[in-house]
Amino acid sequence: MTTTKTQKGERTLYTIDAAGGSLGRVSSEAASILLGKKSAQYMQNEVMPIEVEIVNAKQLVMTEKRIKGKEYTRYTGYPGGLRITSMANLLMKKGVGEALRKAVDGMIPRNKLRKERMKRLTITD
Repeated sequence: MTTTKTQKGERTLYTIDAAGGSLGRVSSEAASILLGKKSAQYMQNEVMPIEVEIVNAKQLVMTEKRIKGKEYTRYTGYPGGLRITSMANLLMKKGVGEALRKAVDGMIPRNKLRKERMKRLTITD
């Protein structure tokens, strides 16, 4: 059984306005806050009592070249199981919020605290 360490106390809410910002800049700022780097009590082996809310996600600035050229890949584990989704297709099916969530998720370290940190991210259009 694995357990995650979380600090007790009142959760701090950070709000990021995505209007006019680029996908990478907004997501890197959100990832940094989720990791707890803005907190004076930062400990890398614990989840900080922090929540991040990203507002105005539909007003993100994304170039046409990025939308057409970016591809998300995943592998099912079976032969011939490489699945590729373009960013244009993702935006059409799930919206800008999912692209932003994937960008932030890619910037969080791959360890057992990742799932708990990502639960504290809220994206609103």
